Amino acid sequence: MALLNLLLRLFLLALANIPRNVVCQNSVADLVTPEFFDGIKNQAPATCEGKGFYTRDAFITALNSYPEFGRTDTKREVAAFFAHVTHETTDFCYIEEKDKTDPHCTPTPQYPCANGKFYYGRGPIQLTGNGNYIDAGRAIGFDGLNSPETVARDRVISFKTALWYWMRYVHSALNQGFGETIRKINGPAECGGQNRAQVQDRVRRYTDYCKRFGVDPGPNLEC
Repeated sequence: MALLNLLLRLFLLALANIPRNVVCQNSVADLVTPEFFDGIKNQAPATCEGKGFYTRDAFITALNSYPEFGRTDTKREVAAFFAHVTHETTDFCYIEEKDKTDPHCTPTPQYPCANGKFYYGRGPIQLTGNGNYIDAGRAIGFDGLNSPETVARDRVISFKTALWYWMRYVHSALNQGFGETIRKINGPAECGGQNRAQVQDRVRRYTDYCKRFGVDPGPNLEC
């Protein structure tokens, strides 16, 4: 009995010393299975550039840099994140914004623009604007000012920009309902009765993923 109690205490001690982020990451990885991820990509036409770019391995690698993602309300957060990124990329079809004519450059002393560089949407969440590229680059470790195209060339950095944006602007709004995450991502263009088709597509994806994960989507689905 003494030996059994000792083994039990050792087990509980080892369990307590497991980093909480490891438990969290495993939980997210358990939801984002290869079947789940590839099932999304398989909905895109074979000619899509993103089919050979976006991978589950890249997502999981990028996820390791953001241990707070999915720490609480894991299923809803994963569902919400993938609802937005699959909407933005049309099921991981697009790496870059289709309209490449707008440089999306608003220069300020803090956020300059490099000559000849364009800061249009790239990556899973379609990172846009010179300010976001510069801030993301500083946080992640790439030259967002002079090499914004890195987001469309390095699949891990690409997913890191999506997770960086999510954790900085969206994560804290999740407890207010999925509709508030729409507001954080594209509020001026979609909320308040504008672009309802876009809002409904995001909501459709979110509720579908919630159903797959066996979790109620919660209230306030639209913004």
